[in-house]
Amino acid sequence: MKVVLDTNVLIAAHGTRGLCAAIYEVCLDEHEIVVSEHILDKLARNLSKKFKMPPLLANNVTASVREQATVVKPLDVTQSACRDPDDLPVLGTLTASDAECLVTGDRDLLDLESYSGKPILSPRGFYDFLSK
Repeated sequence: MKVVLDTNVLIAAHGTRGLCAAIYEVCLDEHEIVVSEHILDKLARNLSKKFKMPPLLANNVTASVREQATVVKPLDVTQSACRDPDDLPVLGTLTASDAECLVTGDRDLLDLESYSGKPILSPRGFYDFLSK
């Protein structure tokens, strides 16, 4: 199964040993991770600025994700699709890929519940889905 992982899930996966790290490992082993340059750029930027990770390490983490994931170019999404315009490229990534779902902790995206017929799941919701 192809799965779009949002930036916040990738950050948590590389910053802690919790649920997001477990999801990331399962996706690497059994599924296909899909991202876009928008998600990767935001990952590198947030690791460095918000989480004070040294830029070289942040770039290495981002390069590792890039190598392990399928990178797609997001399709354009109408501005009315989501409250936060910064989330439009994430929806565009979901639309551009043939991923089955988007996993995110972003409340603006989670409130949509689905987009283009594809579910938008929290990390816990995705974990529960995989456990069925």
